[in-house]
Order: sequence, then C-alpha cells, then structure tokens
Amino acid sequence: MVKFLMAGAAASALFASPVMAQDSYAETDRAPFSGVYVGGSFGYDVQGNDAGSRMLFDRNLDGRFGDTVTTSAGGNAFSPGFCNGAARSTLSPQNAATGCNNDKDGIAYYGRVGLDHQAGNIVYGVVGEFGKTEINDSVSAFSTTPAWYTLTRSVDWEASVRGRAGYAANNTLFYGTFGGGYARINRSFTTSNTANAFALSGDRNQFGFLGGGGIEQKIGRNVSIGMEYMYHQYRDDDTRVRVTQGTALATNPFVLAPNTAGTDIRRSDDKFRWHSLRATAAFRF
Repeated sequence: MVKFLMAGAAASALFASPVMAQDSYAETDRAPFSGVYVGGSFGYDVQGNDAGSRMLFDRNLDGRFGDTVTTSAGGNAFSPGFCNGAARSTLSPQNAATGCNNDKDGIAYYGRVGLDHQAGNIVYGVVGEFGKTEINDSVSAFSTTPAWYTLTRSVDWEASVRGRAGYAANNTLFYGTFGGGYARINRSFTTSNTANAFALSGDRNQFGFLGGGGIEQKIGRNVSIGMEYMYHQYRDDDTRVRVTQGTALATNPFVLAPNTAGTDIRRSDDKFRWHSLRATAAFRF
C-alpha cells in the first residue's frame, strides 16, 4: 500500500512538473514570437496544370511569334501537335497524345532567417529565404519529319524576401506572407532532329513573387514548428531557340525560302509557377 501511494505521488509530481513549467513559461514570455530566428523548411512542390502549352514560331525573325512553319508542299510542318510534357524518344515522335511524360513535381528544401515583433496578439516582421526545388516543366512539339523537340525548365536556386503578418493565440501563430523572389531558372532544349543547328539563349536569372500563409507553434521557449503553403511565380518569356540550316537541305521547313536565315522558337506559357506545401522549424533567440 505504501509503495502504491509512493508511486502515485511520483506520477503526480511528474505530471505536475510540465504543467508548472508551462505556467511559468506563459507567465514570463508575454511575446513568444518577438525576436530574431533561424530555421528551415522541407516539403513537396506541385505544378499547376498547363494544358494547352505549346511552342510558338517566329518564321521570319521579326520578333513576332505565331507563324506557321510550312513544308515545301505548303502543309503545316507541326501538324502532329504539341504536348505539355517531355517527349518520349522511345515512342513514335508523331504521337503527341501519348508520346509525352508528365511534368515532374518534387521535393523542396530551404533555409531562412527572420525578425518578428509581437504587439499584443499581432505579429509582423520580415523573412529571407534561400533554397531549391526539384521540379521541372517541359513542353514538346512534333513535326512531320518525323522528329520531336522539347524545351525544359527547372530551378537551380531561389531566394526571396517577404513580409509576414499574423495573429498569435497564446503560443500558436496564424500568418500570411508575401514578397519578391529571385531565381535562377535552368533551360534546356533537346530534339531528335540531327540535321538542323540549334542555339538556346535567354536570361537565366528572373524576378518574381511569392505568397502564402501558415501556422507556427511554439514547443519551447526557443523552438517552433509549423506548416506552410506558398505560391511561386516567375516571368520566363525570353528563352529562345534559334534554328538554322545546319546540314539540312534548303527545302527544310525552318529555312525554306524566302526566309532562309532560320526560325526562332519560344514557349507559349511565359510564366513559371508552382505550389509548395512544407513543414517548417525555427530556433528563436
């Protein structure tokens, strides 16, 4: 009986300790979200549906896209069509409906540093972030040659500076965030056409914006964890592929007279955008 009472007293003490510690923490930390913090995030990025994405052509190099590339017989050289994905070289290059892989979603990982100020229940501050996402986005075209052509873009790195504002209910913060981004976008071009010559150009570094929100929970005086949604958008309208004759015949559609200097190609979707859902963690000083 004595042992049972002693065990009960010990259990009560163990239970009471974190409660007393929490009470003490709440009494002494009136603004739990004020101050400088460092942390990171890890999550998964998903791209929106870019159905209808295609390649556009500037056949006479006048800077205006939307021309039709025609064969020597006058037909549309790209009548097999386009798809919003990467062409599968192992399938028939004339099958635009089934000859493409889907765009790749992927993980993302970022580091961050921020400064918040809490006044009552209102929290506002600024956060800077740097990291990388593993997504890539492709568009493909299919010609009557037959041949396939694929433009792909991915993110080498992304940096952002955002404002943050929210409402703190005790040790839980609900917030929104918005700001500017700067990213290095990698571009690549591949094709099964080995006759023409192709030159890829365009500025890899692009400005954009990010916006979203989340929830952050303090789990100790200096540590917090949370969940966050973020939308990313970057303008990507200056990528060009210049197609010249190479070893192709003079009747090749890209250099067919009277416009023999070549043809420029660009994507129809000139915005690179994606969604992030990620877990966050931070250490507050």
